[in-house]
Amino acid sequence: MKSIKDPVHGYIQVDSSFLPLLDTPQVQRLRYIRQLGFSFLVYPGAHHTRFEHSLGTMHLAHSLGTRLSLSHEDQAHITVAGLLHDIGHGPFSHAIEGLSEEILKKRHTNISDQLKTGILGERITDAGLDPDLIYQLINGRHQCSGIIHGDLDVDRMDYLLRDAHYTGVPYGTVDAMRLIRAMRLCETGIVLDMSGVQAAESLLIARTLMRPAVYYHHVSRIAEKMFSLAVYEYIKDDPALLRSLLMADDAACIQHLLHADNPSVSGLAQNLYERRLFKRALYVGKDDVREVHLITSESFLRERNLAEKIADEAGINPNQVMVDIPAFPRDIWMEVQVQDKHSLCRLEEVSPLVTTLNETRRSQWRLGVYAPKGLTDVVSDAARSVLNIKPFTRQERLL
Repeated sequence: MKSIKDPVHGYIQVDSSFLPLLDTPQVQRLRYIRQLGFSFLVYPGAHHTRFEHSLGTMHLAHSLGTRLSLSHEDQAHITVAGLLHDIGHGPFSHAIEGLSEEILKKRHTNISDQLKTGILGERITDAGLDPDLIYQLINGRHQCSGIIHGDLDVDRMDYLLRDAHYTGVPYGTVDAMRLIRAMRLCETGIVLDMSGVQAAESLLIARTLMRPAVYYHHVSRIAEKMFSLAVYEYIKDDPALLRSLLMADDAACIQHLLHADNPSVSGLAQNLYERRLFKRALYVGKDDVREVHLITSESFLRERNLAEKIADEAGINPNQVMVDIPAFPRDIWMEVQVQDKHSLCRLEEVSPLVTTLNETRRSQWRLGVYAPKGLTDVVSDAARSVLNIKPFTRQERLL
């Protein structure tokens, strides 16, 4: 047994049988992948990594597995799934996942090959673990996968606590241990006792408040879009390059872009490196968007197509416009049911707060169009025309 000091959970105990997994290149690479992508440009303390988060998730997964009285075999698989659930992340975490999904049809959870091959595959086998079972737990295809993959999972418990700690934003408070103590396993999956409803509500409130403050902060979004555009320009003529970039860490990927032969790529990377960021030309909510199709789903390639149309309308270079249309927030719904005396019910049935939170999440959604300083006015007018956005009111013009 090895003890690792963690600023969020105190001491994390790692079973000696899992230490060889901890020392694999796939897991150690996570030390160099920032958990919050470019949020450090907003919150200077947000330099924590996917490695720390993976340790925390493993710790909570083990705690919940113990609470649920899982068999030794299931406990081991749950614990390791918590450790390995993020090994598929590319540089800066989610920054270019959309690009990866559209061009390579690959999500960060598509790690079946990594679990079965190379050093990691060998050590999973040596530990007597089934890589297919670990993959099912991570991808939500197992009775116990709600531990790792769900609205009240240990992944969310850890990242909310950890992100709040490192950003200094006080909204991520979650009583993880209370939630874990209120959970149990039945034939339909994980069930939450009524005693855990307030802790569950606290987690959902934390997720809702952290969205605009951290996860969808406009500066982070602008930096991610600049990074995504630089990567897209870098791999546009040879999409296979994206596979190698996805295996790089943050620093290596930025160096590739900084030294690219394409001046558009290196220029974007240099501006990002020195925090010379694009500014908001347009930033509107759902009520200002007339074209419903704009908020149906997230697509980097569609955003680039719209950016080119806006640039053409404004008479400027396409790479001087970035469109940011996040996926519209889905309603919070609980796969975890609540045990209410003699029956099972959904959390929404015992917590009116869930409906309020869903409305809040929808009101937080923003469509953004970004441009370099000095071009925001012309890009704003062009974007409103191309995207059919409601015109400025007199008061907005004055502001």
